[in-house]
Amino acid sequence: MSEQTEALVKRYTENGITTLTLNQPERRNSLSVAMLEALSTELESISDDQDTRVVVLAAAGQVFCAGHDLKEVREQIDNHDFQLKLFNLCSKVMQQIVNLPKPVIARVTGVATAAGCQLVASCDLAVAADTARFATPGVNIGLFCSTPMVALSRNVSRKHAMEMLLTGEMVGAIKAERIGLINQVVDEQVLDESVYRLAATVAGKSSCTLKIGKEAFYKQLEMGLADAYDYTSEVMASNMQIADANEGIGAFLEKRKPEWKDE
Repeated sequence: MSEQTEALVKRYTENGITTLTLNQPERRNSLSVAMLEALSTELESISDDQDTRVVVLAAAGQVFCAGHDLKEVREQIDNHDFQLKLFNLCSKVMQQIVNLPKPVIARVTGVATAAGCQLVASCDLAVAADTARFATPGVNIGLFCSTPMVALSRNVSRKHAMEMLLTGEMVGAIKAERIGLINQVVDEQVLDESVYRLAATVAGKSSCTLKIGKEAFYKQLEMGLADAYDYTSEVMASNMQIADANEGIGAFLEKRKPEWKDE
């Protein structure tokens, strides 16, 4: 890992939970090319890390993520190749989160706007402080949040997504929970307790089963109803053949705690 990556994204693992912290609070943890590359590197490394069962995505400072670095974007305003590289890189990172074989939980404080809101929407789960706010405000500066729209529209209803995209207005944490953008709203004083309790609960499951289930969840979402049932029936039949399924069923019938082999 390079010094730059260490500086931009901190990584810490304990009890099977790896916390990735966006670490550029002085720039509102914006998703510059450097930040995206650093995050991509960490996600790629975590993918095969046997010590990581769950990922928590957090941020240093008072802002979770303010989206793309507008200063960087403005400096390259006439450079189409740069702009395409930036948005493709961002799209790659969002897909890495979705495709990561480990659940990812967003820990949100402050604001998450534009690509920062996209980052929250791309995570499997999200817990936010009651003071957190969310927005896709690109329309306010003449740059519609088209790539954030992909993640947003796959997590909230069409009308709520369009309201956020067309108005650019901030959405409070309570409304964000109501429309399905996040899972929980908690007092900021107990945010870490809530996030890591959830992470520990998930980390206590069979990692092999979580991998199977997460992959199947996102794949079936893009299918028609009949195809989704055909696909998930095959997934369950295959899942039944793994050692942890046998152990889990046996533990349930024997009224004991399962001892996962993660295979």
